[in-house]
Amino acid sequence: MRTAPAREMGGCRVLGQVWGAWRRGPGVRVVAKASGFGTEAGHQLRPRGSSKRSRPLGDQPFPGLLQLENLGRKELVDVLRAAVVDQKGPLVTLNKPPGLPVTGKPGRLTLVSVLPELSQSLGLGDQELQVVQASGKETSGLVLLSSCPQTASRLQKFFIHSRRAQRPTATYCAVTDGIPATSEGKIQAALKLEHIDGIDLRRSGLLCQGCVKLVPSWGLTPQVIPVKSPSRKDFQEGVKRTVSHFRVVATGSGCALVQLQPLTVFPTQLQVHMVLQLCPVLGDHTYSARVGTVLGQRFLLPAESTKSRRQVLDEALLRRLCLTPSKAAQLPLHLHLHCLHLPGMRPREAPMKLLAPLPPYFSRTLQCLGLHQQ
Repeated sequence: MRTAPAREMGGCRVLGQVWGAWRRGPGVRVVAKASGFGTEAGHQLRPRGSSKRSRPLGDQPFPGLLQLENLGRKELVDVLRAAVVDQKGPLVTLNKPPGLPVTGKPGRLTLVSVLPELSQSLGLGDQELQVVQASGKETSGLVLLSSCPQTASRLQKFFIHSRRAQRPTATYCAVTDGIPATSEGKIQAALKLEHIDGIDLRRSGLLCQGCVKLVPSWGLTPQVIPVKSPSRKDFQEGVKRTVSHFRVVATGSGCALVQLQPLTVFPTQLQVHMVLQLCPVLGDHTYSARVGTVLGQRFLLPAESTKSRRQVLDEALLRRLCLTPSKAAQLPLHLHLHCLHLPGMRPREAPMKLLAPLPPYFSRTLQCLGLHQQ
């Protein structure tokens, strides 16, 4: 898999030094790397194209963001082809840039909408790709595709079985505004989707793959709301128990670099869980308003009555990030699907561990905040 050059890695080197200590599924052999981002799957993944060709940066204040409004179908296929980091048998793995929705309203430009063209571009002919695992629109990182329905079904069953066994298969990395009270722990919360004046999670692409069916129509504008002491009736009406593991990797400038492993699947689960820790993900313009501050002390505001707004950062943090308030309003979500654990494709094959480099803007943020190993 592609390894980011030293000039792009910056503060990211810390991740490789500590990643091996993180929880992982049984049978997965992990060797810590000093550089932090690579792949142990019994082979080295090779990039399909250079980073310059894969990300049209222009004069963006946040390098690596996808300007979807400036792309046509052909240009998007070129971007995705350049983002492919592995193609082995029926499986295709790519490192999705932030800003690209996986699914969306018919007629809109999404990952799924160009899969036929991407299949042709990768030489798969009539074997059209389908999504097996993917992050949401604003989340960057790994997307797993398959051109074989049987393989896709097998992997989806693997993910379902792993969740039932409380065995994590995905690891995200995030930068949070604030530092969790404990360095490691489990976040448990009952969550529900509720209609609130604000954004439409479907239209914004904030729904994770596999959760779209939870929202019955495009006209709704649901947000994720925590439910205290849910009853049996609540669970019958759509409330779900959610669980995530977290671990603080580094701290600096009042922020933290955090590893997150969801054990359940629910829309924007990780963002809501970090808000419940009073540490919203940097660039979370949906839920961060639920964290209030009085005399330097943080507290939760009622989710039902708190409207979404652009994340507000204090002046000291803006200076560290070299951002003006207007640029901070466009700050991308610092949540990246970094690692996936997969079973071997054949009975005797070793399990695979797929890793994706951080986006350039994410690496820049780590440098600006001085996030070094504790």
